[in-house]
Amino acid sequence: MNYWLIKSDPDIYTIDQLKKDGQSLWKKSVRNYQARNFLREMQPDDLAFFYYSQVTPPGIAGVMRIVESGIDDPNQFDPKSQYFDPKSTLESPRWQTVRVEYVETFPELLTLQTIKQHFNTDELWVVRRGNRLSVMPVTETVGELILQLGR
Repeated sequence: MNYWLIKSDPDIYTIDQLKKDGQSLWKKSVRNYQARNFLREMQPDDLAFFYYSQVTPPGIAGVMRIVESGIDDPNQFDPKSQYFDPKSTLESPRWQTVRVEYVETFPELLTLQTIKQHFNTDELWVVRRGNRLSVMPVTETVGELILQLGR
């Protein structure tokens, strides 16, 4: 099992909505090749931290589990979507997503400020200044500590 951190803007999708849905395709389409490659590495039963960006304060709201990976992102084929990619075809899709399921909501948001007190830039990429990746790997050691801090 691997750990991941996946960012979402609360105005797009929240952990409360995931809890209500139970399972969902990841709602925020990824259009960065490095983030896409991380999505491709995800496997069923991996855990992902649900991170709120574009809020004050940003932070980890809880945990979700990867249920299915390697799913073609349907938004790449929809001309009405802001994530439409005219270079993607059904025969050769460029963008993937994952199906996730709700695991838990932390009692309080694990803020970026708190995260920075426990991890350096080599341990957890989200603390790097200017890091805009929406999907990133988390080592097992760091993932286990995040679970302890969040709970």
